[in-house]
Amino acid sequence: MTTTPSARPMMSLSLAGILAAAALVAGSAYAAEPSGSTCGLRVTSQEQPRQARPGDVVCFAAGPARSRVTIDKGGTPDKPITYDGTGVDADGVTIEADNVIVVNFTLNRPQAPGIEATGNNITLRDNRITTPVNGDGDGIRFFGNGIKILGNTVRGTSNRYGHADCMQTFASDTPPSQDILIEGNRCEKVDNMGLMAEGPNDGEGDGKGHSHHFTIRNNYFETLRGSQALMFEDIQFATITGNEFAASPTKAIGLAIHSTDARVGGNKVSPGIRYEVGIDESSRKGYQGPEPGGRP
Repeated sequence: MTTTPSARPMMSLSLAGILAAAALVAGSAYAAEPSGSTCGLRVTSQEQPRQARPGDVVCFAAGPARSRVTIDKGGTPDKPITYDGTGVDADGVTIEADNVIVVNFTLNRPQAPGIEATGNNITLRDNRITTPVNGDGDGIRFFGNGIKILGNTVRGTSNRYGHADCMQTFASDTPPSQDILIEGNRCEKVDNMGLMAEGPNDGEGDGKGHSHHFTIRNNYFETLRGSQALMFEDIQFATITGNEFAASPTKAIGLAIHSTDARVGGNKVSPGIRYEVGIDESSRKGYQGPEPGGRP
């Protein structure tokens, strides 16, 4: 029998308190991330840096053929391994490791998802993904705990390949996601959603565990064809502040299927968007934010 995640002490703040705290940290949390600028190891995009050790910085150069980078060796919680793409144009990045930082990849028309991250304590920072192709057309997919997605740009996802989101997570044969920070990213000209987040108990997942405590702040979301920019199904304790919602989906945020205890405020919403928040009855428990305008 599973249990619903409980609120943490910080989540007992009023909405005003949350917004005040968000204002204090706006722009600072992302800037405080380590730069990883000193290369300890240099490899090509086709090599596996097996010799990397905790705390190392691995820098990539272009290989003889354009290929997908696979990262399956991590560091420790206090000494992650940094993988610096140095602007290399790869055919995508797959991460299957804990305690890694992945920065500075330039992915032009990569195989979707442009970056797929599975593991704990993973940071994706300052990567640029343009026009991912095939698969479902997604820019970034992530699965695990303690994942940070910071300062990345995803541009031009196309629904010709499926339901092409800027970012997506789900929990079917993949782990649920917890303690997620999505900050300072730009989702530009995205056909479907800026973020599609589905927990394990949304009716399509495997029912194992819970996905909870997502912070989405200071991002730019331009949704061209989706009905909402952000969609949460079975995600508890989402805090959504300081974002800019562009274009004209019906709503900015959808909360459905027991996406309870959400906090929403301080977002800039395009006049083309009919209402900021859509919510169903199962998600109203603990909600703090603007009056919902309709269904999710």
